Amino acid sequence: MNRAELVEFMAEKAGLTKADAGRALEAFMEGVTKGLKKHNRVALVGFGTFNNKKRAARTARNPQTGAAVKIPARNAVSFKVGSKLKDAVN
Repeated sequence: MNRAELVEFMAEKAGLTKADAGRALEAFMEGVTKGLKKHNRVALVGFGTFNNKKRAARTARNPQTGAAVKIPARNAVSFKVGSKLKDAVN
């Protein structure tokens, strides 16, 4: 399912226009982003938890040339599936 299909599904399921559903999806994504920046965690009970993890700087090797490459520290987002979503998919 891509973004347009998700917006269409949300509009149909909630009785909204596609424009309203699109704005709702944008607001959800913005809320998750801000929550991760501010609190490093967004938990949706039954659905899952988004976490902002810090990755340390490291040195890697270019497999083609064998040269050492420095990878800077960064934040990475992870998602742990909730029990209700896991059960629904299985």
